[in-house]
Amino acid sequence: MTSARHPLPTDIVALVSFDGRVYPNEAKPLDRLGLGNDKPHALETALEQWFSFATGKHTWVSVHGATIRGLISARPRTKRTAWEIEMLINTTDDDSVWQSLFTRMLSGIGKHGAERIFLRVDLDSPVREAARAAGFFAYAEETLRRRPALPPPPKSDLPVRRKAKSEALGVFQLYSRQMPANVRAIEGATFREWQAAQEKWGGRFSDLVVEEDAVIGAWTRVLLGQVNRLAALSEGSYDEIVSAALQLVGEHEAHCLAPRHAPALVSALDRLGFEPAGEFSAMAKRLAKPAGELTPESAKEAITVG
Repeated sequence: MTSARHPLPTDIVALVSFDGRVYPNEAKPLDRLGLGNDKPHALETALEQWFSFATGKHTWVSVHGATIRGLISARPRTKRTAWEIEMLINTTDDDSVWQSLFTRMLSGIGKHGAERIFLRVDLDSPVREAARAAGFFAYAEETLRRRPALPPPPKSDLPVRRKAKSEALGVFQLYSRQMPANVRAIEGATFREWQAAQEKWGGRFSDLVVEEDAVIGAWTRVLLGQVNRLAALSEGSYDEIVSAALQLVGEHEAHCLAPRHAPALVSALDRLGFEPAGEFSAMAKRLAKPAGELTPESAKEAITVG
């Protein structure tokens, strides 16, 4: 019989080196994209990664007798009402392993106040059908675009400046004008939901905006580090705001996760030298909110993103 439980220290080697193989992580959180370790890797690297996910995190393993068959790990995004799956491994072809992992994880995070749970997987991942069976739905398709180490495009006259913390609402309003309704419904139907669901970027980032008459018309976020990462929204041409982001990146490699429902962004990335480096399905599930928590949240509880 297959069941799911919290992991034990003795599970580590048994999981990542089961039957002499090292198994890939099917979950693709934003802060792992572009790191180049999505394929099966050396045991010592797998152990290091497993420790980073399992220590102090919400992690469960699927067991059959004394055999470790799979693992799932989840974490909050910006706030504990929105969570994401950060690690998902199945060492078998048995779909019941997926189901036992999803069931235990959903029960566990629900006790911590989760209202939404997100999962990103490869577009051809075998876990997609199992996730649907567990109540997840695919709401977007995304392409990771990679720009090799090239000189940045010429500077434009776009009046870009650093975003003030007080302008988070303005960025949300720009997001709401640009994103289709089905995406907003799960990512951010309200300002508070949008804030809570902001993904982890894996480091300190910079936000730039273009503002005219107190309205933000373009925004970009840039992370410089082991992986240089950027994102952008614009009501006008994307070329200039992405070029502004690339000025910060300099002559280094850059990555941008571009949703297919933003064709203007995809086209601009193509023109600026980005190439496809992976295709993903963004999935999500809403959890029932306990009746005791159905109370209005006061303004003083608002959080700041960026």
